[in-house]
Amino acid sequence: MKEIILINVAGDDKPGLTSSVTEILAGYEVNILDIGQAVIHDTLSLGILVEVPATAESSPVLKDILFRTHELGLTVRFSPIDEQSYGHWVLGQGKPRHIVTLLARMITAEHLSAVTAVVANNSLNIDRIDRLSGRVPLDNVQEQTKACVEFSVRGEVVDTPAFRSQLMELTSRFDIDIAFQEDNMFRRNRRLVVFDMDSTLIEAEVIDELAKAAGVGDQVAEITERAMGGELDFTESFAARVALLKGLDESVLADIAKNLPVTEGAEKLVSNLKRLGYKTAILSGGFNYFGEYLQRKLDIDYVYANDLEIVDGKVTGNVIGRVVDGARKAELLKSIAEQENISLEQSIAVGDGANDLPMLSIAGLGIAFRAKPIVKESAKQSISTLGLDGILYLLGIGDRHSA
Repeated sequence: MKEIILINVAGDDKPGLTSSVTEILAGYEVNILDIGQAVIHDTLSLGILVEVPATAESSPVLKDILFRTHELGLTVRFSPIDEQSYGHWVLGQGKPRHIVTLLARMITAEHLSAVTAVVANNSLNIDRIDRLSGRVPLDNVQEQTKACVEFSVRGEVVDTPAFRSQLMELTSRFDIDIAFQEDNMFRRNRRLVVFDMDSTLIEAEVIDELAKAAGVGDQVAEITERAMGGELDFTESFAARVALLKGLDESVLADIAKNLPVTEGAEKLVSNLKRLGYKTAILSGGFNYFGEYLQRKLDIDYVYANDLEIVDGKVTGNVIGRVVDGARKAELLKSIAEQENISLEQSIAVGDGANDLPMLSIAGLGIAFRAKPIVKESAKQSISTLGLDGILYLLGIGDRHSA
């Protein structure tokens, strides 16, 4: 009769431990049904679920492993598994899997307790926990420190909106970010990322900077805030703001472009995306002049924005051509994906304003970045705590794999 045994090995990590244990199992022609290993702070935890064939007895196998682990300074525990229990475990492999990603400047036990409680209360089982961020020093902690833990969870979410609402409540309470994604084939197979520009790739609204130079800063800033919050139609508000720029000298544009504050993590994110073969694009309700400046600076593939009309070195207060509003951004995302032969499921859209919602909703992964409340509530994912490079964590890319 076949025996199923769970072997748990723990102790100080050193090269060759797993090889030593599996070498013994190989000598008895044991089948491996499951295996998992983790090392935390140089301490090993190894689990192997084995099937001892009917032609062998378990006693000699376990005795040899016990002696070997003792020689290596390890502890070992053996747990017999009955066939009914094993069969129940096998049936569980068909259950849906999801990824819950916790992001913060510093992760605390309270954060983990709260997140795992929500997971458990929704009848989800945690299969694996991985730290994606680098090791955190105890001193010289930088203001831009990043911490990320990824949970692989299994089970059916009965009420997805309620589950997401519970996670969102935690983000507000603790000033953390939590992403919840289906663990499907597209998660690590994205190929296109499109960005809004103002308040996303750069920490400014260019039209507000232009308005300050034109002496109409307060008027334009008020309209911008209401438009990004979804209170005003974007196209109409955009025309009203641009009209207030009439007479501005063209030389001002170059000065503003040189001083654009690039968002934390933008350069790291884009450089890693390019290294991985992603296509990138700026889809902006701002102006091409600044979009093209950022394109050169960050090595972006595509830029679509608005052309500010300039005559005799002066801004006329008009925009040439169709305004890039929310609907146009969604159209452009579809067009670029089609041109690059990339499915929308493989695309990522990142933005902060109400006019970004159409593209966020059709992308495989829509991310509200440091977004207005209406956008954060509507988007499936959001990042407010970390910089743009936090998006790499949502793709399952840890610090040790990013440059």
